[in-house]
Amino acid sequence: MLRRLALVAGALTLLALTGCSSTVALKPAPDADNPACAEVTVRLPNTIGDMQRRWTDAQATGAYGEPTAVIVACGVAVPGPTADLQCVTLDGVDWLVDDSQAPKMRMTTYGRDPAVQVFVDTKLIGANEVLSNSGLVSGIRTIKATSACIAPEGLPK
Repeated sequence: MLRRLALVAGALTLLALTGCSSTVALKPAPDADNPACAEVTVRLPNTIGDMQRRWTDAQATGAYGEPTAVIVACGVAVPGPTADLQCVTLDGVDWLVDDSQAPKMRMTTYGRDPAVQVFVDTKLIGANEVLSNSGLVSGIRTIKATSACIAPEGLPK
């Protein structure tokens, strides 16, 4: 009787742990198998803000919140210089910011290969809170910066 009770309790515990969050279906980025992406992925935090990390089914990705509010993907195409997107520096990482689908924003690291892209639903969490998360920043900093944002006043005349 005790054994059966222990088995039922164990099954209910497992169900409670796995039933709370479903796997987020994503596609891996083209360069997701880059060893530098593994360094980023292992440093992804368990939480961003008050949002828990969720399982994903794609290499070098992370997802947070239910509903999903943050998606991180390493190995996306490395962006070149652009005047079309704002380039901002936050905690030593340069980001190209695409807010064309606001309130959903896409930020891509600039000057790092492989590049990391972060999608944020700003109705659910602020972009600055996500991009300044120490776990995310520490992972991205493992990829050496080879170029940086230039302020308009720094452009050649």
